[in-house]
Amino acid sequence: MPPRPRGEVTRGTTNPNRLRRVDRWITWRCRGLLTAVDEPLVVDLGFGASPITTLELRQRLAAVNPRVRVVGLEIDRSRVAAAKPMEDPPWLTFAHGGFELAGLRPAVVRALNVLRQYDESAVAGAWATMRGALSDSGILLEGTCDELGRICTWITIEAGASEPTSLTLAAKLSTLDSPLTFAERLPKSLIHHNVPGAPVHRVLSALDAAWQRAAPIGVFGPRQRWLETVRTSGLNTLDGPARWRLGEVTSPYPS
Repeated sequence: MPPRPRGEVTRGTTNPNRLRRVDRWITWRCRGLLTAVDEPLVVDLGFGASPITTLELRQRLAAVNPRVRVVGLEIDRSRVAAAKPMEDPPWLTFAHGGFELAGLRPAVVRALNVLRQYDESAVAGAWATMRGALSDSGILLEGTCDELGRICTWITIEAGASEPTSLTLAAKLSTLDSPLTFAERLPKSLIHHNVPGAPVHRVLSALDAAWQRAAPIGVFGPRQRWLETVRTSGLNTLDGPARWRLGEVTSPYPS
């Protein structure tokens, strides 16, 4: 019998393509995990009132490995029932579950816009529960985004690690007014700590200062301005220009 689901019902709002930026990052960062075995398992936790972003996740990961299996988990049974007609077993299925991941041992977990609706005091316990359910080399991605997916932030937690390893910021550059906009969509573990002197505040402030200095380069387009911003920000980045060109930057978790 699967373990009892752990968690609370969230608002469940979603939109098509809302999670395209994190999905694109998964296909890059987790490619090794998705190709190491014949049928890798990926869990989409808290898919919400519509399963559309879970369907999109399966489609995008299939380009890396057509035999990837995606399971959408929801603690709300009515949402699971509504998603069932969209199943394509064994590659895409939906089930009742929460932070315990329904007893599954996935290589990758995507948990977007879930913990944002919890108290910060619940975050560490939720991380520990999900991390404990990962496969030996699995990765958890946890974060949040705006309603259209134009601003998105997430952290990564690796199996066996006690703390997150990285923070990724991703944006649609043509609509980005300032890197300070990321502050509104930081993961729950960081959003209340964006105060002067705190590590995450220093990250956003460094990006914003570099963004302002790079304003003259904006005549060549927002992508060139963002490239110059990241390059001159002084951040210790874990990626490079190929990812920056997509409107991303990944740096060590600001703890």
